[in-house]
Amino acid sequence: MEGHRAHVVVVGAGISGLAAAWFLRQGAGERLRVTVLEGSPRIGGKLYASEVAGIRVDAGAEAMLARRPEGKELAKAVGLGDDLVQPGTTRSAVYSRGTLRPLPKGQVMGVPSDLTELAKSGIVSPGGLLRVPLDQILPPTLVRTDVSVAAYIRARMGGEVVDRLVEPLLGGVYAGRADMLSLEATMPRVAAVARSERSLLSAARLLVEEAPKDAGPVFTTLRNGLGGLPEAVAKASGADVRTGVTVRELRRTETGWRLVTGPVPRPEVVEADAVIVAVPGPAASRLLKDEAPKAADELARIQYASMAVVTLAYPVDAFPEPPASSGYLVPPVERRPVKAVTFSSVKWPHLSNDLVILRCSIGRVGEEHLLQRDDTELVSLATAEMADVMGVSGLPADTRVTRWGGGLPQYNVGHLDRVARVRAAVSGQPGLAVCGAAYDGLGIPACVGTARTAAARILDHLTLRGE
Repeated sequence: MEGHRAHVVVVGAGISGLAAAWFLRQGAGERLRVTVLEGSPRIGGKLYASEVAGIRVDAGAEAMLARRPEGKELAKAVGLGDDLVQPGTTRSAVYSRGTLRPLPKGQVMGVPSDLTELAKSGIVSPGGLLRVPLDQILPPTLVRTDVSVAAYIRARMGGEVVDRLVEPLLGGVYAGRADMLSLEATMPRVAAVARSERSLLSAARLLVEEAPKDAGPVFTTLRNGLGGLPEAVAKASGADVRTGVTVRELRRTETGWRLVTGPVPRPEVVEADAVIVAVPGPAASRLLKDEAPKAADELARIQYASMAVVTLAYPVDAFPEPPASSGYLVPPVERRPVKAVTFSSVKWPHLSNDLVILRCSIGRVGEEHLLQRDDTELVSLATAEMADVMGVSGLPADTRVTRWGGGLPQYNVGHLDRVARVRAAVSGQPGLAVCGAAYDGLGIPACVGTARTAAARILDHLTLRGE
């Protein structure tokens, strides 16, 4: 306690932790002292940008949903509203059956709603195409409990839709597998209709028809990269942000909380009236094991996927034809090391100059062996992908390899129930809250949403205490 100011400590300086600090300041102003402790040397977590061939390019998340407001609103609130930009194109493709094929119009996370568009895309084989309309005459597959994405969609539309459409789209978000990922947690709109509709094809059509026609672009980013958002949020929060400070223990005291930081031989103690834990599941589990063991047990069960992003900068004339789409996805059944490619300088025209900047994503759950290769080998995999699929000749002008070890939580079957149990256990500890990507969504808006909820819980607690 400093004078009459309550002290809140946020553990973790990713966008969730920094947003929580900002919401605390908005709710309490100068009456509250906020400290953010981050174990790594920098803030921002998976939001990070650096130069490739002299151009600032995101190394982690490079876009955020524009149709969910939390991310855009936060950017505007911290002074970055004028830097929000729209994509030049959202047209993308799937590498299927030996070539690039356009992603069909009218799909919902890979679930087709238009058989004509699906046929035109050529993504599934003629046999796979014939299987889809059987959905309309098969007995209903009404979902009463959470099931895997693959189990439900395969039962309705067949294996090829799962393998060649749903898998690459989910893999691009979660780096996971459709036979493990939760239908409720990853495809909530589809899960809602699965509880009542007989035909998934008909339900997908309804979802497409209900979507607002004038909602604007799906994605947005910042002109200088989303990697600039954490610094702006940290500054606007007014919090004392400390990097290189690992929190090793979290204990309740008679008046609040005690956090133990620093090396074991020279521990340092930080006293707080309330704490927000905004670190990934494994780290949160370790911190909560003494005071909220049930929450810790549940968090420890969340699996995480690792991946790498290989950024390449090519001269435009290295391509037989300059890429015109925002990128493409690769289904696991193609057995290629690269799972997705984003043509960054096409998707975001402000990055365009005399180079083509692109990002290759490598690594899914079960493909950890790929990430055991050194950076040079990963670059070779990415350049081989460009030569084979895009006909690129020569070597890139510049490269960058960024590894995200254990970076993507897997929303496997039962995830929503697990999160509910975590929150129930945490709610029994006054002055404690959690937030981050492990709970309600991986994207920036979802993370900001969890931060707002966590901050509101802490502010309510402090109000009840009269602080």
